Amino acid sequence: MFKQSMSALALALMLAGCSDVPKQEAVNDNAAVSVSAEHSAPWWQAAVFYQIWPRSFYDSSGDGHGDFNGMTAKLPYLQQLGIDAIWLTPMFEAPSYHGYDFTEFYQVESDYGTMAEFEAFIRAADAKGMKVILDLVINHISREHEWFRLSAEGVAPYRDYFVWRKDLPAAGKGWGHAWSDNDLPQAVWHFDERRGEYYYAAFGASQPDLNLEHPDVIAEMKKMAKFWLDKGVAGFRLDAVRFVIERGPQGQADLAETIDYWRDFNAFVKSVNPEAYLVGEAWVDLPIAAKYWGGGEGLDQGFDFEVGYKILGLLQQDTAVEAQFGTISGEQSGPLHPLQDNIQRRLDSGAPLSFFTPFLTNHDQDRIAYQLQQDMAKAKQAAALLFTSPGTKYLYYGEEIGLTQARVGDDVYRRAPMLWDTSKHAGFSQAEQVWVQQDDRLHKRFEPWWPDFVAAQKATGQGTVAEQQAQPDSLWNLYQFLIAQKKQRPELRVAGSYQVSEPATGLLQIDRELNGSHSRLLLNLTGTAMDVSRIFSTEFAVSWGHDMDDKQLQAQGLLILQTP
Repeated sequence: MFKQSMSALALALMLAGCSDVPKQEAVNDNAAVSVSAEHSAPWWQAAVFYQIWPRSFYDSSGDGHGDFNGMTAKLPYLQQLGIDAIWLTPMFEAPSYHGYDFTEFYQVESDYGTMAEFEAFIRAADAKGMKVILDLVINHISREHEWFRLSAEGVAPYRDYFVWRKDLPAAGKGWGHAWSDNDLPQAVWHFDERRGEYYYAAFGASQPDLNLEHPDVIAEMKKMAKFWLDKGVAGFRLDAVRFVIERGPQGQADLAETIDYWRDFNAFVKSVNPEAYLVGEAWVDLPIAAKYWGGGEGLDQGFDFEVGYKILGLLQQDTAVEAQFGTISGEQSGPLHPLQDNIQRRLDSGAPLSFFTPFLTNHDQDRIAYQLQQDMAKAKQAAALLFTSPGTKYLYYGEEIGLTQARVGDDVYRRAPMLWDTSKHAGFSQAEQVWVQQDDRLHKRFEPWWPDFVAAQKATGQGTVAEQQAQPDSLWNLYQFLIAQKKQRPELRVAGSYQVSEPATGLLQIDRELNGSHSRLLLNLTGTAMDVSRIFSTEFAVSWGHDMDDKQLQAQGLLILQTP
């Protein structure tokens, strides 16, 4: 635990977007803090992104699946929340429910509607000032894709569109999942009877890796990107960016050739639309993730997977650091507070601070509310810690209401339908059964769980959007407040100082300041109320004080103070 006796560290937070980024160093709290002026920053630096799992957001057609028209209908909701950018997880035609195994690059998922309805959604979002980015999977496609059939049959030029070898590597040679230390060649090399050879598929036999050193494949990926950019999308979240080039058992991830691939892809995307945005999923420690900035020629941003683990570890003791498709060590750089350490690691990474996008969880992780055991007070503290961390913010749908999951054991539970109100299926759908109950679409059988899950959430009295919107001190209202503050308060963006201290045991204080504009957060991490009267100052006013009782901050309480 961070000791009160430690000097709080004030960090000079530099704006991203410069082609030449100087060494970014920490300074002690008595030194002058150098702050860059905010100027000509790209649009994404000020954005708050909302990740939508389309199948689970809102069903307008009554078939149990969320759809494009449903998302269009809920744009006013997102606007009310303060969202100005949307990330759609895969919405191309695919055999799986999750869509990360495309069979068509130029067709939308038929479960979600038509191309015309998708285009109408893009136009409606744009009319409300919201940009939309798509989840683009370039590393691999579906085994059912026509390209793979032709490759397996040896048809030119498709024969070399994938990575093939004649024999299965022997155990002990280092082949295995690139994000683990296992030695299981059969985990990534899969036999195809038509060709009589093994093909490389890092994410399972149903998703063969493309040969992204083949000039035709490279050209096709660019062609696909241009098609969707021309439809009006603002950019792409790039899946599995670490793994696009393979060069042997010790070269399955993070190669120099991989960084060069993304430099080239980014240059093409910017030639189509100079304001198009690329954010990469590099589920790895920050020093390696920073490589994908590519000296200012690579990706525009990359996800900071580390900060979510640190926030969770602060609020929920003995939390394990798990990375389903990544390698996160959970290391500390030194004796700093974990949150301060995260900022320092970003500053030391070689990429600008603005390259990293903080978030709590996504579709591949257990929901934050589930990990916090549905403790709404802790969920509020997690939200506050996220929004004080510098950088572009991402929210996973439902985090704003503390949406949880029924259990662990399958990703379906993490991706269940949104809970809108207390009506049938919590307002998600009028269908008899929603998609999580349709075993034929999931290609596996689940024991019934959805009705009991919905009933349990309704029983809390705060499990849906409608209920929380009516409660002034709800998590939803806090998220709306925090999003608004990020846009209104310059110190809550990238530039400025970030200071963590502990005025008393179990009382965490975070200060963000820029040019006299100052926000101070106090979090009571203990199970008893704490007197915080001596931390008040005449320069501050209470902005969020629902957990205050006179000068006492309630157990697990949150207080936000700001200068006028």
